Amino acid sequence: MKIVIAGAGAVGTHLSKLLSTENHDCVLIDDDDERLEDVDSNYDIMALCSSPTSIKTLKDAGVASADLFVGVTRRESRNITACMLAHALGAKKTVARIDNYEYLQPQYQAYFKEVGVDSMVYPEVLAASDIISGLKLSWVRQRLDVHDGALVLLGVKLRDTCQILGQPIKDLCGPDDPYHIVALKRADETIIPGGLDVLQSGDLAYFMTTQEYIPYIKQIVGKEKYEDVHSVIIMGGGKTAVRAALTLPDNMHAKIIESSLERCERLNQLIDRSNVMVIHGDGRDLGLLHEEGIRNTQAFVALSGNAETNILACLTAKKLGVRKTIAMIENLDYVSMAEGLDIGTIINKKTVAASHIFQMMMRADVRTLRTLMLADSEVAEFVAAEGSRVTKNPVKALGLPSGIAIGGLVRGKRGILVNGNTQIEVGDSVLVFCHRHQLDKAEKFFKKPLLAW
Repeated sequence: MKIVIAGAGAVGTHLSKLLSTENHDCVLIDDDDERLEDVDSNYDIMALCSSPTSIKTLKDAGVASADLFVGVTRRESRNITACMLAHALGAKKTVARIDNYEYLQPQYQAYFKEVGVDSMVYPEVLAASDIISGLKLSWVRQRLDVHDGALVLLGVKLRDTCQILGQPIKDLCGPDDPYHIVALKRADETIIPGGLDVLQSGDLAYFMTTQEYIPYIKQIVGKEKYEDVHSVIIMGGGKTAVRAALTLPDNMHAKIIESSLERCERLNQLIDRSNVMVIHGDGRDLGLLHEEGIRNTQAFVALSGNAETNILACLTAKKLGVRKTIAMIENLDYVSMAEGLDIGTIINKKTVAASHIFQMMMRADVRTLRTLMLADSEVAEFVAAEGSRVTKNPVKALGLPSGIAIGGLVRGKRGILVNGNTQIEVGDSVLVFCHRHQLDKAEKFFKKPLLAW
């Protein structure tokens, strides 16, 4: 595919590097030459130093034949303008990074599509959604709800208290069992498990289940002592903190600690909720944390702009007795280190936004696409098309490549765990797990076949 990306910031650079490893024809545009130097020399990417809203530049980049145009500069208006121009010049699909939550409202989607913006991504909103999802289950590292919870994916760190350690997965995940283990992260290795794989202490295991069996999963993994989250301290009052505070469940109370007095005043204007309090101070100040009741707090969320600060703050919160910690880490080089320090849930806006954009590149009908960042794998919700290969035989006879597994499906509004005898039907929403870079292989099973003339 040909993809043109406008903006060599964090999201644009990360996305272009990923696409270059997938053998896509990728062009990256930015008017800052320094931003393009490292990308151009180390990756198979064509770099253009020019304005992304220049018609000549867009023509030089080949947007007329682009399958996807991505506007991810720092300025929302520039991204929307670039998408409109790219659409007019022939780009098949466009996506713009935005900072205005109003633009995401359903009633405006048709308008933006009409002017040439097919989709919009607001990374801070996506990150906030992950944070709230993580807070709802304090014992879970990552959670993904499919079709309003018809199916649920739970990433859980296994300890010695886990009841199912040392047992082959074939004995744990039979046709009648209420969960499937669909991916494992063990040290630096990612495993899409088979029946003979055995769970070990320290594994990050991803369970596919349904809502009613979440308490059962909590029991068998030995997390019964984890309390529900009712009190949260958030360090940092940026956009992600605002979106998280505005979507915080009513049964939770949050304190946002922000070092800038001016920003505190703005936060009080933006967040008009009785269960959210804004505090002026330094979230690293132990005295302040004690004063604000850190020892009686179930969760700590570090959202400053500095990865090292967030990691250290979460480690401090854990030492003070907080069970659930979440850290925003924008530098991907720190992710493995943070995981090794066992700081808890890790949020990265770049990977969240990239997953949303990757979804637009798929030719099959994909409703959800998420990167399991810590497990170096991906989960995608494909809709089975009429005549697609996945509907021709039971799962065990499909010949799925190694490293690809089907965990569950939603038929109508009912979540169903998949086993080898399951027959997938047209219209089923199917959850597929695979190693990174294998998504295109999985996609082939769900596409509508080309007509033979």
